[in-house]
Amino acid sequence: MSEAAIAKKAEAVKTVNEMLLNAESAIVVDYRGLSVEEITDLRKQLRDADIKMSVIKNKILERAVEGTDYEDLKATFVGPTAVAFSDEDPIAPAKILKKFADDHEALEIKGGVIEKKVQTLDAINEYATMPGRDDLLSMLASALQDPMRKIARAVKAVADKGDEEAA
Repeated sequence: MSEAAIAKKAEAVKTVNEMLLNAESAIVVDYRGLSVEEITDLRKQLRDADIKMSVIKNKILERAVEGTDYEDLKATFVGPTAVAFSDEDPIAPAKILKKFADDHEALEIKGGVIEKKVQTLDAINEYATMPGRDDLLSMLASALQDPMRKIARAVKAVADKGDEEAA
């Protein structure tokens, strides 16, 4: 192999390593059996959520995780492999890929990293069923507003009662 080819592969390993280390989550999937149209649809859904999906050679992935906390992922680097990287929302890739896998049997989630930790397939599926960040914030806001509503109703009831007695 020429030195140029070796340098190119070394650069690819370095790039993938940086992507993994900088990502909040990276989900490894086997996309074998999906049509071009289905893959395009999946990529669009991921892109709309600011998630990048890349098809990466297994050898490059194996070398990229060597010496990192992600070495346990090596077992998932078998067959055609794509990785969905998210630098922002750690749960979004799991949610989108799980929903897509439920609708398309050909897509298989093999493993991944969420919040900088290698997760089991069960854990990834559990994260995928959790409410998203926006949903959680909405729930929190609603929970915080409820006591205020009760106080306002009580004050209004006292004021209304005072008005009735005065009349």
